[in-house]
Amino acid sequence: MFGWFKKLLNTPQGVRQRFGNQGEAEAARFLEGLGYKILERQLRGQFGELDLVALDRDTVVFIEVKTRASRAAGHPTESVTLAKQKKITRSALVYLKQKRWLNHKARFDVIAILWPRQGEAPQLQHYIHAFEPTGFGQMYS
Repeated sequence: MFGWFKKLLNTPQGVRQRFGNQGEAEAARFLEGLGYKILERQLRGQFGELDLVALDRDTVVFIEVKTRASRAAGHPTESVTLAKQKKITRSALVYLKQKRWLNHKARFDVIAILWPRQGEAPQLQHYIHAFEPTGFGQMYS
């Protein structure tokens, strides 16, 4: 069996959740440093979760954050599959409808974080406009 898979199976869900939460907090700090205004964190809805929702000037940005301890299972961005993009798109559309912001520009970013050891600085990569809205009911910016 692959070592990384075996490790995943032996890792308690709570530990992975805390690690992901730390990555999202790091991503939020990074974005705030760039001048983004964080509107929402871990927003759960009927289609899934939006990790971060922010404003970049006049654009609503939906940010998917992927945090990994290593590249053993691939680069963090590889887990943002087409199916995941569809869920994010649907959740974003619901969010924009609820806020009555359908006339706002919107985009989808991905932040990939490699954080091999706690206490060390993570390696963060920000992919601006990482994917287009996908699936039924897609939106355009």
